[in-house]
Amino acid sequence: MRLIGVVLATLLSHYRRHPGQLAMLLLGLWAAGALWSGVQAINATARDSYARAEALFTTGLDSLARRDGKPLERADFVALRRQGLAVSPLLEGEVTTLSGESLTVIGIDPLTLPGDSAFATAGSRGELTPFLTPPWQVRLALDTLSRLGLERAAAQGAQPRLASDQRLPPLMLAPSLPPGLLVTDIAVAARLLDTGDTVSRLVTAAGALDDAPAGYRLIRADTRSSPGELTGSFHLSLTAMALLALIVGFFIVQAALGLALEQRLGLLRTLRALGISGRQLVGVLALELVLLGLVGALAGIASGVGLARTLLPDVAATLQSLYGAEVGTGLTLPWHYWLGGLGVTLGGLFIAGSSVLWRASRLGVLGLGQAQAWRTGFRRQLGAQAMAGTAGLALTLALWAWLAARPAGEGLLAGFALVASLMLTAALWLPPLLALLIGALSRLARHRPLTQWALADLQLQLPRLSLAMMALLIALAANLGVGSMVGGFRLTFLDWLDQRLVADLYLRPGDERFAQVEAWLADRPEVATQLPAADGKTQLIEIVTGDASRMLQRPVALFGITPGASLTSSWPLLETPGGRQAAWDALKEGEAFINEQLARGQGIAPGDRLVLEAPGDAERVTVAAVYPDYGNPRGEVLLATPTLQRRFGVSPQAIGLVLAEGADKAALRRALAERFGIGDAALRDQRQVKALATTIFERTFTITRALNALTLGVAALALLASLLAQARERRRRLAPLWALGVPRGRLAGLQLAQLGGAALATGLVALPLGVVITVCLVDVINVAAFGWRLPLHVFPAEMALTLGTALGVALLAAVLPALRLWRIPPRALLAEEEMT
Repeated sequence: MRLIGVVLATLLSHYRRHPGQLAMLLLGLWAAGALWSGVQAINATARDSYARAEALFTTGLDSLARRDGKPLERADFVALRRQGLAVSPLLEGEVTTLSGESLTVIGIDPLTLPGDSAFATAGSRGELTPFLTPPWQVRLALDTLSRLGLERAAAQGAQPRLASDQRLPPLMLAPSLPPGLLVTDIAVAARLLDTGDTVSRLVTAAGALDDAPAGYRLIRADTRSSPGELTGSFHLSLTAMALLALIVGFFIVQAALGLALEQRLGLLRTLRALGISGRQLVGVLALELVLLGLVGALAGIASGVGLARTLLPDVAATLQSLYGAEVGTGLTLPWHYWLGGLGVTLGGLFIAGSSVLWRASRLGVLGLGQAQAWRTGFRRQLGAQAMAGTAGLALTLALWAWLAARPAGEGLLAGFALVASLMLTAALWLPPLLALLIGALSRLARHRPLTQWALADLQLQLPRLSLAMMALLIALAANLGVGSMVGGFRLTFLDWLDQRLVADLYLRPGDERFAQVEAWLADRPEVATQLPAADGKTQLIEIVTGDASRMLQRPVALFGITPGASLTSSWPLLETPGGRQAAWDALKEGEAFINEQLARGQGIAPGDRLVLEAPGDAERVTVAAVYPDYGNPRGEVLLATPTLQRRFGVSPQAIGLVLAEGADKAALRRALAERFGIGDAALRDQRQVKALATTIFERTFTITRALNALTLGVAALALLASLLAQARERRRRLAPLWALGVPRGRLAGLQLAQLGGAALATGLVALPLGVVITVCLVDVINVAAFGWRLPLHVFPAEMALTLGTALGVALLAAVLPALRLWRIPPRALLAEEEMT
């Protein structure tokens, strides 16, 4: 055991003489572990929030609704209870905090709720007496406190004020509740929401009623998708990006281990000559890896937690805007998170170091003493990489063909596998391509000795540079692909907003005065066109295609628009068999449009008939067109507002106002405020709506851009660290050239040209790879994850930035050694050569 300690201390002494290599190794472990652990911390917190939401909302409760479409009231509850039916009221709405945060309020009557319902305990196992009696209670999760501006220590019993100037009842923490939710007694909720006798739902235990009572419809237990299912694609995307960063980080580790072992060849030979067996030596090298891995992994996990805390608010905003899923902004990390982060980092380190250990175990004592021992097999390695790259290309083509044969919207995991296979294939082919390029340039420069020397020297460096260049290629291509996708989404999204938001003002006057406001606006000269809109929800019962039909029970959103000339000219349509005008005429006559999500998800095409649940009876509508609906996770059926009101009992709630040319918008706003008391909350300018939507969009992709930039940064560090670590040896090879009369300035320029050329070649390979990755993201992964396809956009500026990044990183890595070469005295340069 003592002998093992002596050998380990001897091996570690190498890093005392070469601290840069130790920093490079730990840097790779830290960067890889930090990004991986940070994303896993975000995912773990999100899953905890989903689990709490599912425990509360997936309650298996049937509900009743009035057949006449009118809102439920307390009188309905009383009448049904007197009939002996075990129904219970629920009231749901939103309140706004002083900081502008929206919180969901649910009012319950725990005494009448089914006993096995998660609502019955109001998120707590405590007694219900204080919940039901003055001053009552509001129960909430710890995650919700920050939205109310409270700390945990001061939360219990606090009564924070809302934006409406009302105070909440005393707070009580309930760990099982999801974030953003307040649960209280239904009478308290009615006061906070100012709903009077209205209730949102009347619920009963699943299966307790065989048939609906007269005048009501029975809606069976909620079958909606859980938040975890809806957001699975988003978390898979984050994990894929973190895995990419992990792989790039381990490229740094692999390069550092190979360089450190090569520079310790003499030391290893001495240890073998002193009687240390090859097995003992490999065992001690493995122990060294474990010790260094523990230091790097623990630093990475600690940094990952800090990264997660920084990015979690943006992730929560993304999940809320894309999927409507509430996620807490405080980290919730289970015990297996820490072990998982440690295991993944150490496992990756073992994979990165296994080739070094294997090569050390295979080389004999004499082989260990040869300076060129690590390069003798590089040509064979290039051939093996080319063969592996060819196999990867075959796998990529097979995955592409398989995905092309699948229905749209399927194959998310296979899509990520396709991108991974594509990047791996390109990375494997990069060193052989660089070797071929250097060989071709050497033949062209046979009459230029100095250029030939530079190319030969670059080929000599290729075994060490190849891993860093592969990491840079993967990061550049992924950065270009994701950047192009996000940029294309941004352009498409902004164009789509311009097409959809045609009105100058958007007004929500309220149900009770809607008709009065509409009539008043009809007489205003400033208003050229009114576009009433409505929204609701129902169940899609059946899809009829020709003579075939499919039964299903799927919730869908209803949306009503007024197809006026200003709207129909700009509203985008994807599928219109008879042309745009025919589709809009059909909409006016009672047919429907559906969004791309519903069309792809259920395989619906124009001409199919939908059977939808309606207040009186089921309604049948024919699909006339499919339209894009970017960012909406739900299936949606679009009807003309009068059709929606007549057939589904959904009254219009909003009006889009197209103003006459030269109209005074400010004067109209003042008139609405004076006549009806309508303020800014109910009247939005088109520019405000666009600004809000754009802000949500930008925040949605903050996490994507951050991880992209961090991954590219890790790749840049990989190349920088690799080049700096071997800078001294490269200076030794420059000494004979200086002795032959080549000026140091020209030698420094030679280094810049070598590395800049290699990086430029890598960047040029990354360009087509990034474009192909963009196609995969747009046509495969985006469709499978979200249910809609984006137009393909390619950005020349992004390509130029990719090439600039590759050149910039390489030149930065070359400038530092070049400056040292410029400043080093000639005698010191010759002394370094004499030491070799």
